[in-house]
Amino acid sequence: MLFSSSRPGDGRLTQELDPQDQGPQDACGVFGVFAPGEEVARLSFFGMYALQHRGQESAGIAVSNGKRIMVFKDMGLVSQVFDEGTLSSLKGHLAIGHTRYSTTGASVWNNAQPTFRSGPRGGIALGHNGNLTNTEELEALLAERGVADVPRKLTMDSTNDTSLVTALLSTYDADLDEAAREVLPHLKGAFCLVMMNEHTLVAARDPQGIRPLVLGRLEQGWVVASETAAIDIVGASFVREIEPGEMVVIDQAGLRTERFAEARPKHCLFEYVYLARPDTIIGGRRIHNVRVKVGKILAEESPVEADLVIPVPESGTPAAIGYADQSGIPFGQGLVKNNYVGRTFIQPSDTMRRMGIRLKLNPLRDVIKGKRLVVVDDSIVRGNTQRQLIAMLREAGAAEVHVRISSPPVEWPCFYGIDFSTRAELIAAGLEIDEICRSIGADSLGYISLDGLIRATHVTKDNLCRACFDGVYPVQVPPGARELGLTPTQEPTT
Repeated sequence: MLFSSSRPGDGRLTQELDPQDQGPQDACGVFGVFAPGEEVARLSFFGMYALQHRGQESAGIAVSNGKRIMVFKDMGLVSQVFDEGTLSSLKGHLAIGHTRYSTTGASVWNNAQPTFRSGPRGGIALGHNGNLTNTEELEALLAERGVADVPRKLTMDSTNDTSLVTALLSTYDADLDEAAREVLPHLKGAFCLVMMNEHTLVAARDPQGIRPLVLGRLEQGWVVASETAAIDIVGASFVREIEPGEMVVIDQAGLRTERFAEARPKHCLFEYVYLARPDTIIGGRRIHNVRVKVGKILAEESPVEADLVIPVPESGTPAAIGYADQSGIPFGQGLVKNNYVGRTFIQPSDTMRRMGIRLKLNPLRDVIKGKRLVVVDDSIVRGNTQRQLIAMLREAGAAEVHVRISSPPVEWPCFYGIDFSTRAELIAAGLEIDEICRSIGADSLGYISLDGLIRATHVTKDNLCRACFDGVYPVQVPPGARELGLTPTQEPTT
């Protein structure tokens, strides 16, 4: 058994052009593959590439050849971390991959995944998407089992909870699936896990199924991934979603599955709005089609007289198509996105910060000049992006700017893996819709209703996590949540 890694301590940190101009980000994307005879590191690379939108700060792959586990991870995008030489050196039949976006943990090398730990039966590597909400209980359990070398960090640090789970698994002198069977019932919160030792791949999804996790079939093996798009890209066939409360075990004997908890589905509603790729399938429905339907409902609920419907690319495009179709207002591309602006290793200058959204979006002046615009976006979290965008459109000659949002107002923090964790960050938590409209400088502002959004998903309300919209939390939230903005009248449900 051998653990190796890329350059810890090389001083590289990913920097955002402006953290306040980023949309809501999911914590991570996970991928796993068991395929003897295949280039599993390369398959993981392509799977992670398809999941890049779920995490852009670090990337890592763990590979086993049956005798040892090799782990390579570093800061940056998948294409920045891995090259041909690195992938060629990662030989084996079994691999897991991970892309990370930090929520509360720092964007540093030590927080990159997969995590690794040695146990009585060999090495264990683990990748995690989500946030656990009971890390104090897990720390206590770890202490009971005689492990004290996992540093205590912030309660909601997603890297800390991943390290805790890896450490707990390593305390069992048992096969990985047996260890997982013992540990998984102790975990609370949102989690999709891919884990491995030298011989076995295990995937598990929390009983609420808050974050997505799917299973695919290769000609010579199996894959698991956060989204079906990753399965498509590696040439696997989609089998099914891994069920809430289900554990899947894959080894030389084949695939077997079992439940570690009763399913109580509470799928994240924000996956339908923004987080998932439009070509991904969730609950049997293509996300693109759901978002088009959302746009049609939005047009019914928030009509306006205008000359042109334009999306904020790319996430606003399907809803804008739906809005235009339902309203009869022509659809057009009024903004051009620079796809090469995002996270960078270059420290941004004050000039770059002042330029803000102009680095990412440029208006087509000939298209929008003199027009009454309907601008469709997926969400307003802090309001900074919309404020700059509207000012830019007016400077480009727009006669009116009417903003339509394909999600309800985001009023409550997320404790399950999205990066808004306090009410103070959320513009809708302190302002009414007309006040938000004035704050961002729009002529009018309309949100889709919560009932309208739910109707578009074809999932029943009781089977969705709507906490960021209505403050009803399906799983216990971490200690100290009241200080982060929860009120006594909106206690989480258990």
